Amino acid sequence: MSTTTAAVPVEVHDVTVAYHRKPVLWDVDLTVPEGKLVGIVGPNGAGKSTLIKAMLGLVPLASGKVEFYGKPYAQQRHLVGYVPQRESVDWDFPVTALDVVMMGTYGRLGWFRRPGAAERLVAEQCLEKVGMSEFATRQIRQLSGGQQQRVFLARALAQDAKIYFMDEPFAGVDATTEKAIVELLQALREDGKTVLVVHHDLQTVSNYFDHVILLNMRLVAAGPTETTFTPENLNKTFGGRLTILDEAAEAVRLGDRR
Repeated sequence: MSTTTAAVPVEVHDVTVAYHRKPVLWDVDLTVPEGKLVGIVGPNGAGKSTLIKAMLGLVPLASGKVEFYGKPYAQQRHLVGYVPQRESVDWDFPVTALDVVMMGTYGRLGWFRRPGAAERLVAEQCLEKVGMSEFATRQIRQLSGGQQQRVFLARALAQDAKIYFMDEPFAGVDATTEKAIVELLQALREDGKTVLVVHHDLQTVSNYFDHVILLNMRLVAAGPTETTFTPENLNKTFGGRLTILDEAAEAVRLGDRR
């Protein structure tokens, strides 16, 4: 294995995914750079969430392969954190916010060790980072949507991963929670982590992400936001000229970045 390959967080090689023999992703081939905030953008039904699930082995591949630092996911699971869509979680499960976050430490413990004082301290620190310390003993079903999202972000932090996948983390949250999530993502990047985020708000792409993946069943384009999030690529991705697309791309052209 070359040094270059080993230093690449995620490589997707010719990945195709099909549901009931109908392709939903077709021949996707891309490389994710290290230490970047990466937005995965495309229309509804473009396969954005499927791409993440394919990378994590949650859906079977019809063809192709995915490597994390040059190895299959099964060998690098401890390096990866995942925040699923809120809609996919059973919020009636009788656990507290602290219990959920402590689950993020299980990967380091192995099969036969139970979390103890050290893991509890890690979980408490992660809840504090997302502003949820006062809700540690609250059952998750009693939390608001934004609070639930923060708890799952804290669980991902407790994993102390090198690569994070987040599926629509801003969906259904208020402005305060969105700001807190953005600050957390930026802190992860500053710590050298690689973060991939399925995102739908085109107007914030240029402010939030260093790198963007434009997807519509096939890979349209991938690269630095400044050079990839363009009117031409957006129109290829979304299949038509829309004012919001032009405004979003114009913000990139003018260097309108926070």
